[in-house]
Formats: sequence, C-alpha cells, structure tokens
Amino acid sequence: MKTRRRTASIAATLSFAAACIGSAHAIEKPEELTVQKLPPWHPHEVFVVDISMPSMTDARVYLYDADAKKLLGQIDAGFAPGFAISPDHKTSFVSTTYFARGSHGERTDVVELTDNATLDHAGEVVIPPKHGQHIPTPYNTTFSADGKRLYVSNITPAASVTVIDVASKKVLSEIDMAACVLAYPSGNNRFTGLCESGKALTVTLDANGKEAKRTMSDAFIDVDKDPAFINASPYQGGYLFATFHGMVRSADFHGDKPVFGKPWSLLTDAERAEGWRPGGMQQTAVQAKLHRYYVAMHKGEEGSHKDPGTEIWVYDLQTKKRIARWDLSHQKIDPLASIQVSDDDKPLFYGITGTSDLVVMDARTGKLRNVEKQIGNTSTLLVNP
Repeated sequence: MKTRRRTASIAATLSFAAACIGSAHAIEKPEELTVQKLPPWHPHEVFVVDISMPSMTDARVYLYDADAKKLLGQIDAGFAPGFAISPDHKTSFVSTTYFARGSHGERTDVVELTDNATLDHAGEVVIPPKHGQHIPTPYNTTFSADGKRLYVSNITPAASVTVIDVASKKVLSEIDMAACVLAYPSGNNRFTGLCESGKALTVTLDANGKEAKRTMSDAFIDVDKDPAFINASPYQGGYLFATFHGMVRSADFHGDKPVFGKPWSLLTDAERAEGWRPGGMQQTAVQAKLHRYYVAMHKGEEGSHKDPGTEIWVYDLQTKKRIARWDLSHQKIDPLASIQVSDDDKPLFYGITGTSDLVVMDARTGKLRNVEKQIGNTSTLLVNP
C-alpha cells in the first residue's frame, strides 16, 4: 500500500507541474528572430582577422567599434582566409577554402561576399582550388584602386593570381607569377608580386582582365643580407617596405618601370648595436594625413623578426626622423604583434597582443584608450578600411 500511495503522490505532483508549465506556455509570447542593421560606417571601425590556430578550418573576422568600445559582430572565414574590404566600405570579401569533411575531402575555393550593413552573406565567386593557405596578409586578397577587380594570390606550390570581376562575380583570368607571390595593386589595371630574388614582377592587364604586359625589376631587396617584411605600408600611391634590420625603402609600381626610393634607417648606430629591430606579424602602419610611420620594435637577435614589439616608434615621413617612442610597458600594454592606424582627422592606433587583446590608443599621443580582451584565438591581421 505504501508503494501505491507514493506512486499516486508522485503522479499528482507531476500533473501539477505539467499544469503549471502548460499555463506558463499559454501566456508566453513566441521568440522572434530579427536582423539588426549595424550603425553607419565610420573610420574607427576595425576588422580583426583571427586564423583560429586551435581550429584552422574555422577562421573568423571580427568587427569592432573603437568609439563605442564594443564588438559588433563576426564573419565566418573558413580555412586560412584572405580578407579585403571594397573601397566604398559596403562589402567585405573573404577568399577561403572549404573541405567536404572539414579538414579533408573534396576541396572548394571561394570568394565570399558579406554585406557590411548587416553582416549577411551577399554572394560568392567559386575560384580555382589554388588559393594560398598561409598566415593572412593584406596582399593575398586585394582590390584594384577603382574596386572593379579583385586579386587572389594562389600557391600550389606554383604561384599565380586569380583576377575577378567584382560586378559580374566572374573569374576573368589566372596570371602565372613565375614564382613571385602576393599582389600589390597599382592603379586600376596593374599589380606586382615579390620574387625570391628580391626583384618585383609587375603585370599590366587589358580591358578584359587578361595579361597585356609584364615587367621584371632589378633587385631592390637584399634577400640574403637584409630581407624585407611582406606587409608593406601603402603611402602616396606606393609602398614602404621595412627590412629585418630596420631599413626602409619606398617602391612605386605605377609606371612602365618601378621607381625605388633611397633606403633610410629607422635606427641610429647605437640603437642597432643594442639589438633594436622591427618585428611581429604586421609590423608597420602609415597615417597618410599626418605623414607618420608607426613601427613595432623590439630588442632581439638575428631570427627574431616575428617577435612582437615592446615599443612603437613613430616617424615623420617627410623628414624621415623619429618623433616619438612609446614604451608599451609604461601603460601596462603587452607587446604588439600586429598594428594599424585609422586614416581620419582624429586617428586611432590599433594593436593586437600575443594573447589576442585588441589595444586602442590615440595615434597622435600614444595614450591608451581601451583594451578589448581576447578577440578570437590567434588574431593576426588588422584591417581598417
């Protein structure tokens, strides 16, 4: 009899609970999913490319509002992506790879478009399965100056560049780069790749996006004695290449023949003797309106070129003189592996630490404004459109 009464009691309790749940459900409104548009674009939005080392097949791009001090959203980016933003800021382009079984299986390479107003998927272009899979750089996926063409770097290990018509979302051509890599755009119909010899190969395209001409330069980088970082900073229509030992050389690829500036040093003889040198993943940035050049510097030995910067050295590009030296430890900022700066009248300086913290500073004074803790897992690239 005890067992029956206990069973009856349990049954009554369950019935009461079910009635309560049913009553609650009767008055609850169903949840509605909505898509909220992002605030209008402004120059203090920064995109952080996270290659997600724990899971290389699942990279992300995070959008951060440095004025509001908050993360706005993310874009899925597949395997080892390239990333670029259209010149009108309206669309993001991710060149990436997917495998049918996650890390293996049939391979599909694609350029995916994202509407920057909503972060919704806005289309795609299937490309040859040759997309270069490496640590992100601003020059593995880049736009022509007018935004009409997109260049995607390939490595199979042969080097080539896929040329895409943005309006029609069609592949126009694939350019054999003769072992030269990446694509540094110059104007509307020309891009340049860097060669292992220290030379530069410039390709000019015709109206249909096919190769019309190619020119190989003389060597402007001494790859044996002082290699250059590939993440050159754009400035006045050309590029500034910093070397492992702290030299800087400009390169302009607009003309029939490239024009290279006279090399100049970031360091005094005493500083070089102390072991100061550039380092990190994205080592330099330019604020064009201020004519300022920002370099992540550290003390290290030969081979330490990937070490993050413990200081930021700021140079006047018109005089080629250092005008500021920011010791990050004074503001309790960890060393920075990647840096970028906004190109507006009230510029901000951005940096990514080795633990993926996003650091925001005043680009004029170096004063810390905010630290956003751990954006992603292994963030490597900052893009400020």
